[in-house]
Amino acid sequence: MRVITVDFDGTLYQGNSFKVMFDVAKKQYSAKQWVSVGLGTGKAIGKLVTGGKTAGKHTFFRSFVKSFKGKSKKDLEEFFHALANGDLERVNRPLVEKIKQHQADGDQVVIVSGALNPFLTAFKDAVGLEDVDIIGSELFYDENDIAVGKMGDIVNGEKKAEAVQEWLNNRGLTVDDVTLWAYADSESDSHLLEMVDHPVVVNPDEDMEKLAQQKGWPVFGS
Repeated sequence: MRVITVDFDGTLYQGNSFKVMFDVAKKQYSAKQWVSVGLGTGKAIGKLVTGGKTAGKHTFFRSFVKSFKGKSKKDLEEFFHALANGDLERVNRPLVEKIKQHQADGDQVVIVSGALNPFLTAFKDAVGLEDVDIIGSELFYDENDIAVGKMGDIVNGEKKAEAVQEWLNNRGLTVDDVTLWAYADSESDSHLLEMVDHPVVVNPDEDMEKLAQQKGWPVFGS
């Protein structure tokens, strides 16, 4: 069995999904909703100082998710649908076609990303990717499908490798039972790239390109 894991931001999507989400929200949110985001900005700046860039981003992300509190699941699905369909020019079309070829060969495809699950679902539908599993950051709802303003673990860095292992374990498999591929773009994905049988670097920046050369990882499209 071959399992193809694919990163989202910078890989399948050649941009920053959180920035796009933030830009759309700026046009739609009320002043009250921006209060929680504003408070989160202050906390994020503090985290940037004490915990570094990644910690600051995560703090701001969680604060942004708080602004979803009170919105219905249906409304948020429509929000993410509009988001995914409104920025299709940033889709990495050659990689989408490569993923579809993997599927035609009988491979199982899994999108692994720190982006929110409903956004990833909307994206795969927008680009016509079917029968794809998603491992993303979970958005929590109450029993009436109303967002509570909280999210699960952000699937980033080492957590991506852990999440793929958990996905396999839930199917009674281990990394030794399958042939694993990973398409990813950044150094934060190195744990996953190191774990798989076939790492492929996509759209690398200068630092990632150097790492790929050191590791002997092929670059997609080269």
